[in-house]
Amino acid sequence: MNPIHGLRVVFMGTADFAVPSLRAIVDAGCVVPLVVTRPDKPVGRGLEMSMTPVKTAAMELGLEVFQPAGLRDTAVQDRLRACDADFFVVAAYGRILPSAVLRMPRLGCVNVHGSILPSYRGAAPIQWAVINGESETGVTIMMMDEGCDTGDILLIGRTPISATDTAATLFERLSQMGPPLLLQALGQLACGAAVRIAQDHSLATVAPMIDKSVGLIDWTSSSRSIANLVRGVDPWPGAFTFTPDGTRIRVFPFLREASESVAIPDSGAALPGTVLVIGCSGDGTGRGDSMLVRTGDGAVVVDAVQAAGARRMAPAAMAAGRRIAAGQVLCMDGVRG
Repeated sequence: MNPIHGLRVVFMGTADFAVPSLRAIVDAGCVVPLVVTRPDKPVGRGLEMSMTPVKTAAMELGLEVFQPAGLRDTAVQDRLRACDADFFVVAAYGRILPSAVLRMPRLGCVNVHGSILPSYRGAAPIQWAVINGESETGVTIMMMDEGCDTGDILLIGRTPISATDTAATLFERLSQMGPPLLLQALGQLACGAAVRIAQDHSLATVAPMIDKSVGLIDWTSSSRSIANLVRGVDPWPGAFTFTPDGTRIRVFPFLREASESVAIPDSGAALPGTVLVIGCSGDGTGRGDSMLVRTGDGAVVVDAVQAAGARRMAPAAMAAGRRIAAGQVLCMDGVRG
């Protein structure tokens, strides 16, 4: 017997991460009277209005969509209350629920969060886990309270972070891990069998919102830290650097630490950010289309780059167009002489 079949669930979500959870709730036989998501927003050079991924999925499922600017307005709260929900389920919604909203559903508000809480509370747990070089992350199903990801833990799923994971690959994996855990937790709550575990707030870390500036590469950092950053900000906002003339260059995964067998040219004299070799192999030991760049503790191999307004290409191809050259010092502001 399915303990959540027929239960009324208001779903709140915005990003792609939330879509599998919405579909799972519908497939499990829950009644979804309302899907709440962020308002459409203009995107791109043409500023065309774009729907959120959750809105797109809800419309495909034939569900009613509600896009309030906030949740504190009396009329908004009246509409939520009228749903007579057993649960509010929240996944990558992007807003903290006011206390009046938290009290509405009969069995509570449940959140799907992309980290192992209490680590990485906040808006960008997946990206920061990769940027910080974590070896493991996961999904936490938690009861919501008035804090930011501070409520009691119901269930946790774990997964390793590999050296080839990017924020994009991890988003996809965690988004698929969440739904079965969510359905299990809702079933336990519906049957009165859920075990709630209070978070140890002394162990909490935060994952603030990512903006474009986070992707700027500091070449004085360690090779591993730079490689982690490039993976953690892919696909957005993307890692980038500047040539001495101010040309902004995007750097793509899989940038990697140079092989220990690589003899780094002029390793003692070259400044961090110096393009040591253009035309090396993927591990830096032979000939190819990649480039070797000096870091704070060694060098990294870069396989793919892109100048503003141009296509993605190998560094050797960019060098042929004279936009980058061996001996240049890549920098953080584009004004280095």
